[in-house]
Amino acid sequence: MSVQVESAGFAGAAAASVLPTLAADKVASRLFAHDDTLWGEEARSEASIRLGWVDAVQVSRPLVGRILALRDEFRGVGLDRVVLCGMGGSSLAPEVIAASAGVPLVVLDGTAPGQVARATGTGLDRTVVVVSSKSGSTLETDSQRRAFEAAFEAAGIDPAERIVVVTDPGSALETYAEEHDYRVFLADPHVGGRYSALTAFGLVPSGLAGADIEALLNEAEIGVQQCLEDSEENPSLRLAAALAGGAPARDKIGIFSDSDRIVGFPAWAEQLIAESTGKQGTGLLPIALTGASPEVVDPSRVPEDVTLVRVTDDPRPVSGELVGISGSLGEQLVVWEAAVAVAGRILGINPFDQPDVESAKAAARDLLDHRPEAEPARFSEDGIQVRATFPLTATTLDAAVAELASRVDGHHGYLAIQAYVDREAASALTALRPAAVDGLARPVTFGWGPRFLHSTGQYHKGGPRTGVFLQITAAPRADADVAIPDRPFSFGELIVAQAQGDCAVLAAHGLPVLTLEVSGSLLEAGERIAAAFRRLEPGA
Repeated sequence: MSVQVESAGFAGAAAASVLPTLAADKVASRLFAHDDTLWGEEARSEASIRLGWVDAVQVSRPLVGRILALRDEFRGVGLDRVVLCGMGGSSLAPEVIAASAGVPLVVLDGTAPGQVARATGTGLDRTVVVVSSKSGSTLETDSQRRAFEAAFEAAGIDPAERIVVVTDPGSALETYAEEHDYRVFLADPHVGGRYSALTAFGLVPSGLAGADIEALLNEAEIGVQQCLEDSEENPSLRLAAALAGGAPARDKIGIFSDSDRIVGFPAWAEQLIAESTGKQGTGLLPIALTGASPEVVDPSRVPEDVTLVRVTDDPRPVSGELVGISGSLGEQLVVWEAAVAVAGRILGINPFDQPDVESAKAAARDLLDHRPEAEPARFSEDGIQVRATFPLTATTLDAAVAELASRVDGHHGYLAIQAYVDREAASALTALRPAAVDGLARPVTFGWGPRFLHSTGQYHKGGPRTGVFLQITAAPRADADVAIPDRPFSFGELIVAQAQGDCAVLAAHGLPVLTLEVSGSLLEAGERIAAAFRRLEPGA
C-alpha cells in the first residue's frame, strides 16, 4: 500500500500554495539527512539531537528478536497480561499499536487511585509490567512502579521476574533497573518522546502484548521510502502543507479514524501535533474525534477555523472541507511524524522542544511540598463545588457554565474539558465534549488528567491565548486512596496537586478556568454538566 493524501476546500488551496516551495527547498531529503538547519538557527541545538526518529525503522530492527523471545518466555510460564506504566509518548503509541492489532494491553497513564488500584490488584499472578520513561524520573511513572513493586512483593512475587524497563541510556531508571536485576531495553536518546512510536517505547509494550511489530516496521519502511522524495506527491509534504499552509493557516485540526485497522490514532496524533507546534503564541490545536462526534456526523457544523482530517487504511475521495490520508498504521506513523516536523518549518517554530510542559509539573510538586489549604468554593450545588479563576457572579451550575461559555471567543476560541478522574470508571464523561460542541458551536477538546499534561498541555500554555478551561475533579476520599510507597503523598493527593497546579499555571497565563469538584456520582454530575451546555443553544 502507498499513502495517499488528498485535500479539498481551504486545505487543498493551502497545500497547493505551499507544496512547490517545500519541494524546491528539498525539505524532504534534508529532513531524512538530519539537516538541523530546517527550522532556523535558534532551533539547531535542539534539532541536532532530536532527529534520530528518521532512522527508527532500521535502528529498531534488532529489537524485534529480543522482544519476541521475551514474549515467548513470559507466555511459557503463564504470563499473558501486560501492563504499561508510562506517560505521553511512552504510552500513546503502544496503546494505538496494540488496539489496532486487537491485542490486550493495560495502559496505566493516570494517577487516579481507583485506576491504580485496579491495575495493581488484578491478575498479578499472570502480569508483566513495562515501566517506560525516557528521563527515568517521570513522577507518575515512578509512582506507578513503586505501587507495582509493593503489590508484587505483597503477593510473594519477585518484581525482578515481572518488571521490564524501557528508558534512555544513562537515565536514573536504567541505573535503578540494573541494581534490581530488571530486564532493560534502551532507546535512542536522539528521539523525543512524541516521535518514539517506532522505537523501543512503542515496540516493547505492544510486542510483548502480542502485536506483530515486525510487520509494523515493514509498513513503516515503505512509509519512509515515500517520504524521501522532494516531490509534490510526497505524502508527508502534502499533509504538512494541508495542515499548516494558508495565510493565515487554520489553527485547529479535527482528526478522526474510521478504520478498524487503525484504532485510537487521533489520541496519538494529538500529542504529536500539540507538543510540536503549540509554542511562541502559535500552533495547531488537535481535536481527537470519534465516529459519533457531531463534527464527523455533520461536517457542515465544523467551524471555519478547523481543518477536518480523516485517517483510514484505504483511499477514498474527499470533498468539501476535508483532508483524507490513507495507508497502513506503520506508514501513517512515519508520514505524520515527518509531516508535523515539516509543519513546524512552515509555522516558523521549533517542533522538537516543549518549553511549557514542565510548568504544570513544577507547580504540582510545589503544592505537594507545601500543601496549602484549598481555595474555598464560590458555591456548591448538589455535591458539586464550584471554583473559578475569573470573576464569577453565578450561584447555580447552569449559570457558571454559561459564564465560562461567554468567555469563548466566537471566532478563534476553544474550550478544553479536563477530567482529573478515573478515566476507566468515568468514561461516560466523554459525552461532555459533543454536548459542549452543541452548546458552543466552537471547537472543544477533551483530556484525561494528568495524561493530557504530556500532550495538549503544551499547546494550552504555549499556543495562542484563545483557550477557556473546564476542570472536573473528584473530591478526595480517604477510604479509596492508594499509598505511594516511600513517598510522603498518596495517589489521591498527587492527582489533586496536578489539577491544582495546572489550574494555577493557566491562571498565571491569564486563561480562565472553571473547576467543578464532584463529591457524588461522576456519571450524574456529567449528565448535569452536559445538560447545562445543551441549554446554551439558542431557543433551548
